Amino acid sequence: MKFQDFVCFEATIPVLVAHDRNGAITELVSSLVKAGKLPVESAAEVAKAVIKRENEASTGMGKGVAIPHVKHPAVRDVVAVIGQTDTGIDFSSLDEQPVYSVILLISPPDNADRHLQAMENIFRHLQKEKFRKFLRQSRTPEAFEDLLREADENPSW
Repeated sequence: MKFQDFVCFEATIPVLVAHDRNGAITELVSSLVKAGKLPVESAAEVAKAVIKRENEASTGMGKGVAIPHVKHPAVRDVVAVIGQTDTGIDFSSLDEQPVYSVILLISPPDNADRHLQAMENIFRHLQKEKFRKFLRQSRTPEAFEDLLREADENPSW
């Protein structure tokens, strides 16, 4: 699975307004609603489900990145959105460092394979320092899209 198969580029938030974990999650969910990827009536429920999942186990993987994710019937297919912050957000990351790049992933409950494929793609690229560096430097939806398309075209990059 490639980034372009599930990332909603038009929902990307180059500079999050939120300064805390729950606010960032809510802001990213709202962005997916505005992009037409989530029904407006499901926004609060989806945000609550992601926050509940986050309270069970942090998705702050370290190195400035968090990947909050949940399976929810409000979506028909896997969808992700990226948000950035310059100030850093406490996600209770494994390395106890702030998070600067947040990738929110929402998947339908009945399609575990696509959820796992999307997670595997995200994790594989985030293991690369060069990718994380360029991700953190992205400041426009176009820059995010360019980076992710480059990663799709050159998986070993």
